[in-house]
Amino acid sequence: MLSIIRYVLTTGSLLLFFWAFFIDYDSLSFFGIRQILNFGKQAKTDSTNEIKKHGLLGIMRHPMYLALIIYLWCQTHRMCDVVANTILTIYVIIGTKLEEDKLILEFGDSYIAYQREVPMLIPFTKARKR
Repeated sequence: MLSIIRYVLTTGSLLLFFWAFFIDYDSLSFFGIRQILNFGKQAKTDSTNEIKKHGLLGIMRHPMYLALIIYLWCQTHRMCDVVANTILTIYVIIGTKLEEDKLILEFGDSYIAYQREVPMLIPFTKARKR
C-alpha cells in the first residue's frame, strides 16, 4: 500500500513539475529555442513587468519547488536519505525566500499583493481576496 502511495505522489510531483515548466513558464526561452526561432527578427521587449498569475501560478507561487520537495520525500527512506532530504528541503525553502526578496525588488508592491493572495508552496492555504 505504501509503495502505491509513493508511486502516485512521485508521478504527481513529476506531472506538477512538467506542467509548471512547460505550460506556466516559458520553457522555450529557458532552453534558448525561442531566441533561435526569433533570430534576425525585431526583438520584443517586455516592459510591462507583470507577474504571471495564470494556471498553477494562480494557486501557488512556486509549483516547481513544491514538486521537487514532494519528489524528494517519495524516494527511499533510509537514514541517509532522510538526512539528505531534510537538508535539501531546508535549502529549497531558504532559496525560495531569497528568490522572493529578489522578486519584491523587481516587481515591488504588485508582488507583495501577489504574496498576500497566493500561497508560496502549499496551495489553498490562504483565503483568496477578491
